[in-house]
Amino acid sequence: MKDIKRVTVAAIFADPEKYIGQEIDVKGWVRTRRGNKNVQFVALNDGSTIKNLQIVFDLGVIGEELLRPVTTGSSIHVQGLLVASQGKGQSVEVQAKELEIYGTAPADSYPLQKKGHSLEFLREKAHLRPRTNTFGAVLRIRHALAYAVHKFFNDRGFYYFHTPLITASDAEGAGAQFQVTTMDLNDVPRTEDGKVDYSNDFFGKQACLTVSGQLEGELGATALGCIYTFGPTFRAENSNTPRHLSEFWMIEPEMAFYEIADNMDLAEEFIKYCISYALEHCKDDIEFLAEHFDSELVERLRFVVDNDFVRLPYTEGIKILEASGKKFEFPVYWGVDLASEHERYLVEEHFKKPVILTDYPKEIKAFYMKLNDDGKTVRAMDVLFPKIGEIIGGSQREENFDKLQARINELGLTGMDWYLDTRRFGTVPHSGFGLGFERLVLFVTGMQNIRDVIPFPRYPGNCDY
Repeated sequence: MKDIKRVTVAAIFADPEKYIGQEIDVKGWVRTRRGNKNVQFVALNDGSTIKNLQIVFDLGVIGEELLRPVTTGSSIHVQGLLVASQGKGQSVEVQAKELEIYGTAPADSYPLQKKGHSLEFLREKAHLRPRTNTFGAVLRIRHALAYAVHKFFNDRGFYYFHTPLITASDAEGAGAQFQVTTMDLNDVPRTEDGKVDYSNDFFGKQACLTVSGQLEGELGATALGCIYTFGPTFRAENSNTPRHLSEFWMIEPEMAFYEIADNMDLAEEFIKYCISYALEHCKDDIEFLAEHFDSELVERLRFVVDNDFVRLPYTEGIKILEASGKKFEFPVYWGVDLASEHERYLVEEHFKKPVILTDYPKEIKAFYMKLNDDGKTVRAMDVLFPKIGEIIGGSQREENFDKLQARINELGLTGMDWYLDTRRFGTVPHSGFGLGFERLVLFVTGMQNIRDVIPFPRYPGNCDY
């Protein structure tokens, strides 16, 4: 092999004129191989793009014996001349001069052959599925969205704030948490009244994996002004729906001095920015997924970017749903926590725009949300999208010490003195919201199951790989 610097397939297709007529060095995995006794064609992919680069092997230059082990899934190193392609389906191709085989993939054992595989089958091969076109596209889009998240907040003066994964508090009050312990579960120490003695545990108290970084994020916001978290969270709900995971990533900005209207404006700007970034930087991958899975994908993404979001009080939303004449699976009445079918009706059929629903009944929302003057509703906000329903949930936080303490006492919550200190010492109006990152990736890719937008999904009964 000559001493030639490797070039990626994405770089070649981004500017083919730069490389045509030059000897290039490429490396990657074989998607397909075909040909005859004189010439063989290999589709090479290196993960940098959805596109494959055609490698032409003249068997008079590269012998059949050397080429024989190269099958679908093999990894190879090729040097050759990049030329304009005379065949259909590609603009350029490599006329191979040198071949090095890194690894083979015997056809009788390699699971990912040329034929199409169901998404269910690929979930059973989660360690290999990133090599497929579909999951390569999804994971590149996921990367682009993660970068867009950081760029959006950094460019607006937010600070990336790392909140703990191990915590003694339950931010949502749902109780569906995974416990963290070093105790021998076959010999758990107990107190005199038979309860688990957590004083013997690693942290000296009961500890769990976090369900949200919000409460700690508020501590950051009341010191740094505007912060955001972006990290894994965990829910121990025995849920097997296409919208739930046991481990997922959350984006949670918290902003001092933000009222609810500021919060809504930021949420709309943020979600539009992320989708616009993906449309601009992941065009090939989005078009591939639209062609194979969801023909309306691009139109739906443009729908969100191009429309102003409707601001709608919960009470008005209930009236619209009641007057719709539509037969919903779940009943509609004031005080109900809206189901996805209700949310999608408002977005897809009534307004035909994304909707931010506000001012929910306090009984169906978390303890930290600011109480409205009516004493019945809180300054909550949920951003509702087509096909998916709620994608962002947030609120203005209750900054009044007495009101927050009364709500904590009413719900019987304990261990919240540290949280109350943010209201005891220099309290300010502040707001924030949470976005489940996989929900965003699900929306942008058009995939149907949230297990297909995270590399290694965790859900009840599954923690493989």
